[in-house]
Amino acid sequence: EVQLVESGGGLVQAGGSLRLSCAGTGFTSDDYAIGWFRQAPGKEREGVSCIKSGDGSTYYADSVKGRFTISVDVAKNTVYLQMNSLKSEDTAVYYCVVDLTGTGYGCYDSSALDAWGQGTLVTVSS
Repeated sequence: EVQLVESGGGLVQAGGSLRLSCAGTGFTSDDYAIGWFRQAPGKEREGVSCIKSGDGSTYYADSVKGRFTISVDVAKNTVYLQMNSLKSEDTAVYYCVVDLTGTGYGCYDSSALDAWGQGTLVTVSS
C-alpha cells in the first residue's frame, strides 16, 4: 500500500518561509513523479509543484515560480518543498501526491495520481 506522510505546515507571516516534507512508502518503482497540490478555502484544488525521480525535471505553477523550490531524495522516497516569500494567497491545505507511472502526467492531471497524503495546513498571515 502506498502511503504519503506530510510534515512542516504551520503559521507564518507574509514574506516568511516554510519547508514541507513528505515521506513515501510502498512505492513499486524508483521511477515516479512526486509533488504537491493545494486547496485554499472556497477554491478548487490546484497543482503547485512536481518533480520526476528519474531525470529530476520539475513543474511549478506560475503563481509559485521563483518562490518555491522542490527537491527529492530518491533513496528515502522523500520530497521537499521550500517555500519562500510566502503570501497570504498561499494559505491552503497542501497535499503530497505521487504518480507511480513515471510519466509525470499526475503533475498536471490529478486523475493520474496514485496516492494523496492527508494534507498539512499552511497559513500565511498578512
